[in-house]
Amino acid sequence: MRSYLSLIPISAKVHRRQNRMTLLCIIFAVFMVTAIFSMAEMGARIEQSRLSDKHGDFSLVDSLVDTVMGQTLMVTAVVMFLLVLIAGVLMISSSMNSSVAQRTQFFGMMRCIGMSKQQIIRFVRLEALNWCKTAVPIGLVLGILASWVLCAVLRFLVGEEFSNIPLFGISGIGIVSGILVGVISVLLAARTPAKHAAKVSPVAAVTGNSEKVKTGHHAVHTGFLRIETALGVHHAVAAKKNLFLMTGSFALSIILFLSFSVLIDFVDHLMPQSAATSDIDISSSDGANSIDSDLVQTLTNMEGVKQVYGRRSSFDVAAGLDGDTTLSSTVDLVSFDDFDLKALQKDGTLRWGSDLSKVYGDSGYVLATWDQNSSWAVGDTILVGNEQLTIAGLLKYDPFSGDGLTGGKITLITSGETFTRLTGITDYSLIMIQTTSGATDEDVAAIRQIVEQNGYTMNDKRDERTSGTYFAFVACVYAFLGIITLVTVMNIMNSISMSVSARIKQYGSMRAVGMDGRQLSKMILAEAFTYAFWGCFIGCAIGLPFSKMMYDFLITNQFPYASWSLPVGSLAVIVLFVIAAAVLAAYSPAKRIRTISVTETINEL
Repeated sequence: MRSYLSLIPISAKVHRRQNRMTLLCIIFAVFMVTAIFSMAEMGARIEQSRLSDKHGDFSLVDSLVDTVMGQTLMVTAVVMFLLVLIAGVLMISSSMNSSVAQRTQFFGMMRCIGMSKQQIIRFVRLEALNWCKTAVPIGLVLGILASWVLCAVLRFLVGEEFSNIPLFGISGIGIVSGILVGVISVLLAARTPAKHAAKVSPVAAVTGNSEKVKTGHHAVHTGFLRIETALGVHHAVAAKKNLFLMTGSFALSIILFLSFSVLIDFVDHLMPQSAATSDIDISSSDGANSIDSDLVQTLTNMEGVKQVYGRRSSFDVAAGLDGDTTLSSTVDLVSFDDFDLKALQKDGTLRWGSDLSKVYGDSGYVLATWDQNSSWAVGDTILVGNEQLTIAGLLKYDPFSGDGLTGGKITLITSGETFTRLTGITDYSLIMIQTTSGATDEDVAAIRQIVEQNGYTMNDKRDERTSGTYFAFVACVYAFLGIITLVTVMNIMNSISMSVSARIKQYGSMRAVGMDGRQLSKMILAEAFTYAFWGCFIGCAIGLPFSKMMYDFLITNQFPYASWSLPVGSLAVIVLFVIAAAVLAAYSPAKRIRTISVTETINEL
């Protein structure tokens, strides 16, 4: 043997099974970063193509630096890069720590034959880098293939603005970022396990135990817990490094989940999907309420028409809000047909406490636009003409303004019947049509003929549909979330399993003195739940402020009406996931201990 370093490939082959999780973690980190940066670059290339068509020559660098979309894409990608890097470091370090703990005798033997502490540290680091030779290329290939598949889906299944997206583009930024995250995460993750391995004494070659035994001055505090539960909690908190790594894995999964959830909210604001989104708009030439209401029935009976609904409007109507003179003395009135009103409920546009049912028909109730600076609330009354109207609900923003803000002016949304009673107007200012999926150009041409014959203006918006784009982005985000969840669960399961394996002799001794399999299972489950509890606590303590920061940057800066709120639904999902992961992680090692004999556990190396 020319050098102790020649043992690295041999050790990799011998401990291939123990290193599988480490390799998977490296592949995961490289894959995620490569795919994220590749898709960000593809998005920037789309923006470059759009701007080039509009303004002439426009470089990719310009589209990344000088456009809001490019800046948003790259900043988001960098944030995801850092999160994946931290997650990768924690997961790889956890796996490597467990691997080192299982090879106590090996490192003890190396110390016996003269290997120094620095050589041990170097050995562990180079061993970790050796895994990169396999893991990094696999991660890069998977990341590139994933970006190709996503680009193909966007181009052929979604189309629309993705019709020019490159199919087989190679992102230099994605490849470099993937390599960097692979190497950096491994080097950072190897520091603690390498130092731990260097501390193994030559005596460990005989005893097989690298843990420092501290003299106990008191027994384990049980309190109100049973002894097996107390021991499980003790095992979790006693090993500080393992506690940090395990809780860090749980916490990072929560932080990543909350972060990707913000991306979904961002897409929701960028491409809002409404049940009342129209394919065809019909408006009067002068913008007045001059569209004959009988046209609605005529259009409803035509081929290719799915839904027809209209709106009436009246601006600067004299009004007063509960005697508040600080507000504008006028309001805008807009009527919504029943279909339009129901869409507000479906879209989640109404604030909590709103009662839409009161608005239908000829009533004294209305909806009002709202923003964070608005002083009016549900239950307030407004005097419009000689009639007193009650606000039955509030919209989360003002859909009739460019920025979603009210500017201190109230827009009231009424039913068609209420609007007609207040104003005497029966005709429409705007009629909207939703077409069927099988609607043909001939069907649309027939609609256009009737509209133009009556002197109205028609706007065909079918090419402006964003539903396909929206669902494509959401599917991508959920796919990344699924990958994160899978790898996190596998890492936690592997780490707890290896942690139990490192203490297998202790469990054997406990069984020898009378502890049964059920008690051992409770002990392991208590250990797993301790990691989960602290992981949830730390993950929420860091993840929620980080989620708000990302929300403010991505959403509030571009949509001033939007405000961050506690993501109760996302938190419930991730907490259930953490609990399920803890149960799954404890199941396999508990089953293993129950199935092997006492003598096997005591004698196992």
